[in-house]
Amino acid sequence: MAVALLFTLGASAFYAAPLTSSRAVRAPAPRAAVASPAAPADLRGKLYTKREAPKVAGGVKVGTRRVVVITGASSGLGLTTTKALIAQNYFVVAAVRSPDKMDEVARETGLSKNDYVAMKLELASLQSVKDFVANLKLFLPARPLSHLICNAAVYLPTDPNPSWTDDGYEMSLGVNHLGHFLLVQLLLPELKRAKGARCTIVGSVTGNSNTIAGSLVKPVADVGNLEGLRAGGGRVATMASSPSEGFYGAKAYKDAKALNMMTVLEMHRRFHTSSGVVFNSMYPGCIAETNLFREKRAWFRDFFFPNLMKAIGAYVSEDEAGERLAQVIYDPQCTKSGVYWSWNGSAKQFAINAKKYGAGGAGGEIFENEFSGMIVDEERGRLAYEYSMEAVKDYL
Repeated sequence: MAVALLFTLGASAFYAAPLTSSRAVRAPAPRAAVASPAAPADLRGKLYTKREAPKVAGGVKVGTRRVVVITGASSGLGLTTTKALIAQNYFVVAAVRSPDKMDEVARETGLSKNDYVAMKLELASLQSVKDFVANLKLFLPARPLSHLICNAAVYLPTDPNPSWTDDGYEMSLGVNHLGHFLLVQLLLPELKRAKGARCTIVGSVTGNSNTIAGSLVKPVADVGNLEGLRAGGGRVATMASSPSEGFYGAKAYKDAKALNMMTVLEMHRRFHTSSGVVFNSMYPGCIAETNLFREKRAWFRDFFFPNLMKAIGAYVSEDEAGERLAQVIYDPQCTKSGVYWSWNGSAKQFAINAKKYGAGGAGGEIFENEFSGMIVDEERGRLAYEYSMEAVKDYL
């Protein structure tokens, strides 16, 4: 039973290394920045060094189609969602670290350059987020943005020490949460201009403590009073909950996904009624071959885990997951704001303390899932929003 429970997870929840409550928490030494000796002093160790040359004539290229921005569109869930939305006659702005890579992938998968544009976005740099939005406005000077999908994420469960963003935030917090948080803030005026605009931030069962993946599989997401986020950048905190909490890569990811979902609810509370913008989150299911597993050994990533997920009925292909994320954007039944969408697929259920838990799986119908108590706590949501605004204020 314990083995079965361990594998009834979202793809981002399983870890090859043992996870036990006896794991020691230690304060790691900060990772030194690596830079070329020839780099200017203010750019050494930076992931983002210059703004991409603006692309223009977007209005002509887009025509009358609605416009969707998707982060992390060059692989995995982002790529399959891009294909699904293009099939629904949307124009996609692929916000990616490498536009050249996106163009190469598009050629390989048969995407037409008439259906998308690749624009540089390095979520580990708040300046890059600001520059991306400036370039987007130059590309579409007169057209409102219809939809925004915050999908990109990093997952560093085996790293013994933290990696840092250009602004000095732990990488999972900075990329998965703060980069997207700033992006939503900067694009909110554009979304307000569009009729029926929707903003989706991809969530995870791993950040919800009311799920097997979020409660029984350690570590459990716990952002506490967000004192680590409040402390700011400059490498002063390795975890969002407190500057004194030692780095734990798996938990950093879960905490960031919790913050993603808290952001959705707080944006809904603050802006939905006045703007009409729909804010929601979703769990696409267990994508066993996701690139989130890129650090895992090949036998685990390509054979063991996908086959196990199929055996218990929890497997969801990247194509199906992409269709699900696209559905949250175009389906008329997904116009309700403040919702966490999931699908009641074919996975087996397990009873724990008289309550049944399921892992989704392929097929099934969309339904409104439940956020955990930490996610829906309004005071914690308010603090997360205010501390995040303080973190990004110089780029608004």
